[in-house]
Amino acid sequence: MKKELIKSLREKEIQVAKLKEHADKSSVCSDLYNKAVLEKAILKKELENLSKNKFVESIKNLLPRKKVLICDYFKSNELL
Repeated sequence: MKKELIKSLREKEIQVAKLKEHADKSSVCSDLYNKAVLEKAILKKELENLSKNKFVESIKNLLPRKKVLICDYFKSNELL
């Protein structure tokens, strides 16, 4: 699985490099370039998720987190 992701990521990098040269010449190339960049980012994220330590992530999910509400940001600015 990891080798397949690395191979796909390399292919996307080559594709992005080729499309970057032509991205400003036409809208079709620009759209293809944007799509390839997005797919490359997705592949990077999947590869990053594979390398994460599952045990540490499960412990982090068990610990309670302090939730910050949007109104909390405005409370600190009211005094100004």
